[in-house]
Amino acid sequence: MDVNETLSRYSDLCFGTALTVYVLAMGMFLAALASKRQVVEKSAELVAAGAAPTVVPASDIRTPGKLETAAKAPLGDRLAKMAFGVVLLATALQIGSIVLRGFATGRAPWGNMYEFVSISCAAGMVAALFVLRKREYRPLLGFVLLPVVILLFIAGTYLYTNAAPVVPALKSYWLAIHVSIVATGSGVFLVSGVASILYLLKLKYPNPSDRFWGRILQRVPPAQTLDRLAYKTVVFAFPLFGLGVICGAIWAEAAWGRFWGWDPKETVSFIAWVIYAAYLHARATAGWRNTAAAWINIAGFVAMLFNLFIINLVVSGLHSYAGL
Repeated sequence: MDVNETLSRYSDLCFGTALTVYVLAMGMFLAALASKRQVVEKSAELVAAGAAPTVVPASDIRTPGKLETAAKAPLGDRLAKMAFGVVLLATALQIGSIVLRGFATGRAPWGNMYEFVSISCAAGMVAALFVLRKREYRPLLGFVLLPVVILLFIAGTYLYTNAAPVVPALKSYWLAIHVSIVATGSGVFLVSGVASILYLLKLKYPNPSDRFWGRILQRVPPAQTLDRLAYKTVVFAFPLFGLGVICGAIWAEAAWGRFWGWDPKETVSFIAWVIYAAYLHARATAGWRNTAAAWINIAGFVAMLFNLFIINLVVSGLHSYAGL
């Protein structure tokens, strides 16, 4: 099937625009964090100086315009609210890029590493927007955006391939099933990994006065909340990723005549699945500290990244379909 070059260009344009808007949103979230820090520091200075708390006069309260000014949300909260809308726009653009790529090639748009990273990041952002939709959780999106921006930059710069039909080995309906499920699970695991990293940092720097990270993390939810978010996202992604591995085994039997052959990709996928199973077991077992479980969760996320980049780009195997 011929590739529609016009739709392919529009797809690339949406991808680049989405990455730019993601960077803008991340900057807005960081600015919101910095603004909040300034407010806290200023309040501490006023308390230390013995300044009296600000009291709104009754005459001002009766005046609608002055009441609105007095009740105006802090700058950090307003920036976070605007940044949330910007992230929604960027996610829509990225999904549009994936859809256009599919129409341009007439196939499932995840047949190489560039496309796989794009759909994984899109799935991660959709999951993050859902899990972190509450106002008090929204600052976490700035931290989720950091690995997303890095991954998309690598995908668009070093992993990019022109829209084209897939290799004959991938011309199967299992491509749409197996890869989409694994990519979705991988994207949700990204959100969980970020939550566990923030959880450990929050435990190490619990006070705003604790060096750099203590000030940065002051708007982040409490450590236990971060731990629960990490656990809930793994509970969702773990069976999804397991289902993707099972679908891959069925596809392998149809394509290669065996369900499992300990190919490097299969092996590391199984290792990552075992690590996440160990994390869930640790979280459900009495006597395990949540900090140890968080480290296991981070190890699972590292295994996923290793499987994505090292196995696809360095190690040769039956799953070497990077498209580079």
